[in-house]
Amino acid sequence: MKAIGFVGSSGAGKTTLIERLIARFSRAGLRVAAIKHAHHGFDIDRPGKDSYRFRAAGAAQVLIASGQRWALLSDEDAPAPAPGTELLRQLARLDPCELVLVEGYRGQAGIPFIEVRRDRGAQDPDRPAGPGQAASAAPAVIALASDQAPAGSIQSSVPVLDLNDIDAIARFIAIHLEVPWC
Repeated sequence: MKAIGFVGSSGAGKTTLIERLIARFSRAGLRVAAIKHAHHGFDIDRPGKDSYRFRAAGAAQVLIASGQRWALLSDEDAPAPAPGTELLRQLARLDPCELVLVEGYRGQAGIPFIEVRRDRGAQDPDRPAGPGQAASAAPAVIALASDQAPAGSIQSSVPVLDLNDIDAIARFIAIHLEVPWC
């Protein structure tokens, strides 16, 4: 299974970029999956619903299913995975597909990343970021997707992709990961 991640500060456009790439690769006939990292605990269930009540009663897993969709809610009491390996564990849970697009998981092992930045001063991903900007997890960052070129005279050590050119970004990913597409 081929996977690529997207990292960047909040509001940089990671979710929108991934959404557009899912649509582009899906139109090309690829089966695409997505993983979103949540920094804090989350719950997709709602109090009062049967599935919520099952979990509240102590069920370790609850599967909700209809004819067209299913979701597995799983609470884990297991020890945290070794640092840098959580993403690989999540990837292993997915059904086979041609491409997985991952939001977050900066610094996790196993996949390349594209850093997403807005015009708040795009710069070389291998150099420390300015105030309010996250530093990249080089060397896993293979490209920078930005709506402007790197700031000042800095020459980026990785390709700089136009954040608004979805076809160019999709083509870069397809070539880098050797994913067939049209």
